[in-house]
Amino acid sequence: MDLQNYIRDIQDFPKPGIIFKDITPLLANPQATRFCVEQLLSQLQNVKIDKVIGAESRGFFFATLLAQKLNAGFVPVRKPKKLPFETIAASYDLEYGTDTLEIHKDAIKKGEKVLIHDDVLATGGTAKGMCELVENLGGEIVQCNFLMELTFLSGIEKLQPYKVFSVIKY
Repeated sequence: MDLQNYIRDIQDFPKPGIIFKDITPLLANPQATRFCVEQLLSQLQNVKIDKVIGAESRGFFFATLLAQKLNAGFVPVRKPKKLPFETIAASYDLEYGTDTLEIHKDAIKKGEKVLIHDDVLATGGTAKGMCELVENLGGEIVQCNFLMELTFLSGIEKLQPYKVFSVIKY
């Protein structure tokens, strides 16, 4: 199945000059969603995962499905002031600006094996920020998973030395 057929390009969103990769057609198709989950799991055979971290908001879609399939807990990483308990934060660069992520202080226990998931690897800032949060809490990052990677932005360079897997590369 060619998942690129289920991803729509939106010109000039959220800013002029940006081509946004819209995954809602993929999410609307149960066969494409199932295939995507299978691909994301393909690199994790016989790997113990305790927690799956998903980035707000599009990372939540597949991170929760992956957590369920891996019999692992799901942990949301959100924008500031969206989580109700005590948090730690990490700031990072985006393709078109800067932002901050937060995670609950008790979301990851020391030594837990963590899978990080987001929908797209662009500049690598979001994923690097999530890695920083996980490691600050004592978690061990097993892999960073992405539905898509925008290779021309070289975000994978920010994720050295972590194992990285992307289903689709542009």
